Amino acid sequence: MINLKDIQIIDSKAITSESIGNYIPRIQSNLENILNQIWEIINKVKAEGDQALLNFTEKFDNIKLTKENILVTANEVEDAYSKVNRDLLDALKFSKENLIKFHKAQLRKEWNINICKGVQAGQIYRPIESVGIYVPGGRAIYPSTVLMAATPAFVAGVKEIILCSPPQKDGKIAPEILVAAKEFNIQKIFKVGGAQAIAAMAYGTDIIPNVLKIVGPGNKWVNGAKQLLSNIVAIDNPAGPSEILIIADKFANYENVIIDFISQIEHDPDNIGIIVSTSDELINKVKINLKTFIKDFPRKKIITEALKNSMIIKAANLGECTRVCNLIAPEHLEILTENSHEVLEYINNAGAIFLGPHSPVPLGDYSAGTNHILPTGGYAKTYSGLNSLEFIKCIDVLECTSEGLKNLSKSAITIAKFENLDAHASAIQKRLEEKE
Repeated sequence: MINLKDIQIIDSKAITSESIGNYIPRIQSNLENILNQIWEIINKVKAEGDQALLNFTEKFDNIKLTKENILVTANEVEDAYSKVNRDLLDALKFSKENLIKFHKAQLRKEWNINICKGVQAGQIYRPIESVGIYVPGGRAIYPSTVLMAATPAFVAGVKEIILCSPPQKDGKIAPEILVAAKEFNIQKIFKVGGAQAIAAMAYGTDIIPNVLKIVGPGNKWVNGAKQLLSNIVAIDNPAGPSEILIIADKFANYENVIIDFISQIEHDPDNIGIIVSTSDELINKVKINLKTFIKDFPRKKIITEALKNSMIIKAANLGECTRVCNLIAPEHLEILTENSHEVLEYINNAGAIFLGPHSPVPLGDYSAGTNHILPTGGYAKTYSGLNSLEFIKCIDVLECTSEGLKNLSKSAITIAKFENLDAHASAIQKRLEEKE
């Protein structure tokens, strides 16, 4: 039974930087009670390697694997193509093309400029050499996550991409996951999930190689492990429960608001949906009709649970809507207002933004080319969604002529001596004397 009393109705004035944690759970508070257990898993993998992975897979997934079948074989991958629906395969290929087009556009050309006479400086770009992708496999199968994580690494030119995902009940990885990975020629795919998979990719085992960066969403155990190991291996953005915030005025179609709200809380009971509106009429229509919409969905139990984390916020004007949005910094933001571009100008914090009535979040989840691996839990204030530049190192390059050396030397030597770094000053002075 759906209890609409579980949805909070809040005045926007109550949402402040001090009070926001009372309304919206932050990632840190969700992790505090399990960090010690995550460390135990990490340390076991570090000490015992592949045997720890086998033990944890049996314990957490109820699957008994051997060291011989942790790695997915080439035959398993080829066989997967015969098991995947042709329409789905075509849809994945279509999404891949759009993702590659979008992520290629993010790349910059190498450049250099004249700083002053005789001094040229610029930047070159080199890809990270190895990346590990994590693909969750708990409540559903997510080939779209493979596309989202693999595309920017592939476009950036990463040489080695590996993938970890928990096995299904049959002890195998879903064929849809394998097919999506094969589209990017990912050769090493491992039947390992949870915090133990993150630890394996960070430290390496006899079977799973260590990588320089780990990306991809997961549950609180996975994300806790990524954060705890972020001093060992680079990670993407801190991720937690999925979020959607919808800014809607009186011109918004309330049915669109409801279905978009539902679409992003059907993943998991911990997901968060927020509607911020200036319209009492729209809010009332949402309250009255929400139950009718939910009852038709197979995941209505999950949606109903997620309503307990969700809320409707009444705002006096659109300025209040954007203020609240910037405080919350949602993973997904939909702007359903008379003029969405005007509202967009005042948005500083969001993982991804969807403008107007014809741009629902699920298009970005799958086919539009934009990436759906996004910061949650307020981290959109400081992190971007996954993109090609996250897999590229930007390296400064400086080249001076003898004239350029002379032009820079006075200021550089002066600062070096002030900081009592005499060898720094001497490295410059020696070259000036050689010139003479």
